[in-house]
Amino acid sequence: MALVAAACSSSASNIQGLDSSQRERRHRDSSCSSSRIVVVSKLEQGIPAAGSSKSFGILKDRRDFSSSSNFFLKIRHLQARQNNLGDEIFRWLSTQQKSDGKLDSYATWCMSLAVMISVMITPADAQAFVNTSTQRFLSDELVTINLFRNSTPSVVYITNLAVRRDAFTSDIMEVPQGSGSGFVWDKDGHIVTNYHVIRGASDLKITMGDQSTHEASIVGYDQDKDVAVLKIDASSNKTLRPLPLGNSSELLVGQKVFAIGNPFGLDHTLTTGVISGLRREITSAANGRPIQDVIQTDAAINPGNSGGPLLDSSGNLIGINTAIYSPSGASSGVGFSIPVDTVAGIVDQIIKYGKVTRPVLGISFAPDQSVEQLGVSGVLVLGASPDGPAGKAGLRSTTRDAYGRLVMGDIIVSMNGQKISKGSDLYKILDACKVGQTVNLEVLRGEETVTMTITLEARD
Repeated sequence: MALVAAACSSSASNIQGLDSSQRERRHRDSSCSSSRIVVVSKLEQGIPAAGSSKSFGILKDRRDFSSSSNFFLKIRHLQARQNNLGDEIFRWLSTQQKSDGKLDSYATWCMSLAVMISVMITPADAQAFVNTSTQRFLSDELVTINLFRNSTPSVVYITNLAVRRDAFTSDIMEVPQGSGSGFVWDKDGHIVTNYHVIRGASDLKITMGDQSTHEASIVGYDQDKDVAVLKIDASSNKTLRPLPLGNSSELLVGQKVFAIGNPFGLDHTLTTGVISGLRREITSAANGRPIQDVIQTDAAINPGNSGGPLLDSSGNLIGINTAIYSPSGASSGVGFSIPVDTVAGIVDQIIKYGKVTRPVLGISFAPDQSVEQLGVSGVLVLGASPDGPAGKAGLRSTTRDAYGRLVMGDIIVSMNGQKISKGSDLYKILDACKVGQTVNLEVLRGEETVTMTITLEARD
């Protein structure tokens, strides 16, 4: 109020000796001037000019005003709207005026206060003083923002720790040998990721969305499909949020998808894209076994994204980001995800039995390139365990004769009437079979074709 008093006393010293109309004009100018000083002082100090539901708020930056002249013009514009109130107060004070001049100073002070209050409570044009712009988003942006916020707590960062011996001190230490992503499967603390993310680990550390860290144990894994299940202590984290499961059998090319992971160690990174293709086939990074019905997407997937979720527009899990096709090792717009329908069956078996029960013939076979060089089509049996299903049925292995010459074993050309040209064909048929099922195998033995019946057994 010191600024107000100074302005008012200056005006009062000059108001003596004027007639009524001149005094009225002088009082009005004085009140505007003092009110102007008060408002400038308050705004420069960042004091909120409260007083109505549409108050000024707090001045964020002096640059909100283009120039001081524009600022005072806005002040005058607001003050002009209060002239009726000011005139009524002034007329009442003029009728009570005394000759000693003391009331003049008092009247000036009251007039300044009245105008200042009326300006501060004015609802109109208040936003001209303050930068109150709010950021607006498009509807599809809001969908993406909400999806990321809701899904991020379910995505984890996995650090693969390995034991190493220091070359100089011979001390044993744990060092990070890799990292990847994963996601919460259920409220019991199960975490799902790729097998190649945790392969060779002596210890595993899980970093949750809230940055809390937990030691994880391996429940089981499936090398053939590159899926692994870990477990953390659920009692130490009661805010576990499993991802809702989608249906990968209903996906369409062109459908929008979202990938969340930790590429290059940058935690919780979101990339978007579309489904570029369906029913692709890739090979497992662990043993080279084919993985069928894989989802292809152009959402950026980089090292560190492995094991992270691929989501649809509703935030439902539709796949696990697993591999990319890239000459450089970085994203080239061709990424692959294992469909959730495949993952769900594998995870359920691992949680229940600790392993995946998959039928096998009990054989080893030659690479496809070697068979092609022989000019034949099919799967060449290199070895058949005597205790395995194929060995019990009489399938012959590749051997060498007394002179060291190679004697080819049986060549599998069909199973249950389905033609087999390469190893991936055999795997596809076996994936559709069950343990204990009997299959009819047709093999090429020398110059003749032999048919045999084999009962499939579970892998040890």
